[in-house]
Amino acid sequence: MSVIVSPNWVYKQVNEHPNDTVIVDVRFHLTKPEQGRKEYLAGHIPDAFFLDLDLDLSGDLGEHGGRHPLPDVEKVTKALGDIGIHSKSTVIAYDDNEGMYASRFWWQLHYLGHENIHILDGGYKNWLERGLEASTKLPEAVAVEYVPRVREEALVDVNGVKARIGNSNSVLVDSRDQARYLGAEEPLDHKAGHIPTAVNYFWKNVIDDEGRWKSVEGLTENYAGLDKTKEIIVYCGSGVSACPNVIGLKQAGFQNIKLYAGSWSDWISYPENEIATGEES
Repeated sequence: MSVIVSPNWVYKQVNEHPNDTVIVDVRFHLTKPEQGRKEYLAGHIPDAFFLDLDLDLSGDLGEHGGRHPLPDVEKVTKALGDIGIHSKSTVIAYDDNEGMYASRFWWQLHYLGHENIHILDGGYKNWLERGLEASTKLPEAVAVEYVPRVREEALVDVNGVKARIGNSNSVLVDSRDQARYLGAEEPLDHKAGHIPTAVNYFWKNVIDDEGRWKSVEGLTENYAGLDKTKEIIVYCGSGVSACPNVIGLKQAGFQNIKLYAGSWSDWISYPENEIATGEES
């Protein structure tokens, strides 16, 4: 079963398995953190719950860990359980930003060992364009206990990244746009550039011109320059926009993929860490 699902698939799933399916709205805007919740209240997929990237799905900001540090397992499992998600639930996430925030939510559940987690292709906009119903009614949850089975192998920290620089069996993938990767500009973090040896695969290249996820063939072509036998470490600015690349790589048949969750904003919080600019030779 593909991670990416259509509006019609979601509609059918909810109607045929209402007690086993939970829809989660994770719309968010980096420069307007409260906007996602406002949009949810103004209209959402019927029975969808809302989770906030900053408040529900990130940890407390500190000296290290990046701009969106992973929350403690206890915090995120409580947030999941409070909206009725248990380890066997079929979970469908959506946003309105080409799947970036939905992908981060997908990764968090994947990290917790969840199996049945999907992303609505094209997000809320695609749902509406298909003529499907929207609602302003807030759903009522029956709280449950979420029991995680953490996949430690899916995550790497700053020391793990350092250990892999120069390792011919590992590849670092920077998911930011080319200008940020090259160090030509940096609108969000206080230092520009990239982690030494990293190659650039902009996360939006997993999306086609209509805002839909590319086919397996299209994703395979996108990552043609990478070796499937190697370990792939993916990062971005704060561990959010790297997640579409994690999913894209999995869809394209890559097996050994890890997320550097702290990403660039964590890397530059250590003054001793080297910074590269320009193209890698």
